[in-house]
Amino acid sequence: MRHLLTCKGKDFYRLGAYGGRIYRYKRRKNVKKAISYLVKYGIPLVIGVGLMWFLYKNVDVHSMMDTLKNDVNYWWFAGVAVVSILSHVFRALRWRLQLKAIDVKPSFSAVLNSIFGTYAVNLVFPRLGEVWRCGYIANRQKASVTQVMGSMVADRLTDTVTVLLLTLVTFLLAQGAFGQFFDAYPQMKENFMNIASDARIWFGTAVVIIALGWLLVMKTENKFIKKLQLMARNLWEGFAGIARMEGKWWFLLLTLLIWGCYFLQLYLACKAFTFTSGLSVLAVLVVFVLSSIGMGIPTNGGLGAWHVATIFGLSLYGVGTFSPSNFDPQASAFAMFVWGFQQVLVIALGIYAFISMTIDRRRIESGKTVVETTNDEIKL
Repeated sequence: MRHLLTCKGKDFYRLGAYGGRIYRYKRRKNVKKAISYLVKYGIPLVIGVGLMWFLYKNVDVHSMMDTLKNDVNYWWFAGVAVVSILSHVFRALRWRLQLKAIDVKPSFSAVLNSIFGTYAVNLVFPRLGEVWRCGYIANRQKASVTQVMGSMVADRLTDTVTVLLLTLVTFLLAQGAFGQFFDAYPQMKENFMNIASDARIWFGTAVVIIALGWLLVMKTENKFIKKLQLMARNLWEGFAGIARMEGKWWFLLLTLLIWGCYFLQLYLACKAFTFTSGLSVLAVLVVFVLSSIGMGIPTNGGLGAWHVATIFGLSLYGVGTFSPSNFDPQASAFAMFVWGFQQVLVIALGIYAFISMTIDRRRIESGKTVVETTNDEIKL
């Protein structure tokens, strides 16, 4: 205060200018943060809502509601719910194996809650759920966030490989159905082949991979690059944990059980509708693979993308026709209800998870639950 009283005019001017620079810096930072959030979460939401509008704008809503009223046996969805929960249980068991391989040993209930919570968070903020579950487990166990994230990356990469293998096998088994579709829509086949055979795409992909590899192994004193290299090493440590973890066969079995549950959910859902109850296992497998690919599009819980992929898959086997200008009301009703049921279940399991985590936190704070951590101090 005394310093301010003794300031001269020029000093006040400099002080004001300095304060103005700080204000402008903070303002730019807040604007950048807002834009970042908009890109991460606003664009996926817009994509999802746009796809839903495109999908249902020309659908006969009355026919769709009649389908849901008269052509569905809702008791089948009790089985869908049980199998869905089992898939989360198997995923939690698999991730726990990976975490133990990097000496992170959370309780099964903590891992299961993180899985339930992941899907609930993803429903609101696409892909953020994966980061959230890593932060939750790392924070609870006082472990390296990047190592835990590495195990999550390995977990999701395993799923990606599984989808690719399923896609390859399914396309080979269902060549006839896809051939009929491409014969009906030759322009789509031509566009697909043009993309797949474009040398620029393959060359660009190779350049990016080589550049990233060089960046991660180069010797440098740049702090930012060194930080990236350290993060990459920790991520690799988490991924490499699969190779040295105990119970590799359990890991493989749990992977089969997870994806078996995913398929069984859709199979049971098909049994619930009169117009899909007669579909063969191969037909349901084709719809399942296409819908799994649709889930890869970053929208809220597969909003829109899952619906389009499912309706397309059903059209291959005579459930309506795939027409962008007029989607079939029966196939649209199927996609809408099955997706909606899954989201309601995700929300219910998410609520349970967050209540359970709150109770777990209080038990840790009161000393009733002891957490095995990699350090002496528990950080919540």
